[in-house]
Amino acid sequence: MVNFLELTRKKLADVQRVFIINGIIMLVLAVLIVWTNVVLQLLVGLMVLLVAYSLFYVALKVRAIRKLID
Repeated sequence: MVNFLELTRKKLADVQRVFIINGIIMLVLAVLIVWTNVVLQLLVGLMVLLVAYSLFYVALKVRAIRKLID
């Protein structure tokens, strides 16, 4: 049981780290969006890709946690 809790703690730490990194990147993007329209279009596209990546990554981590439970 302790091993299961340790593995779950590691997986949740990975998910937390990804959310923090994505939050920092989105904060930087928000600052850059204010500057120009061309940068705005580019950064909106990048933000959509970033959100899609983070959703896929979280889905992968949840799948890994489910495997540990099963």
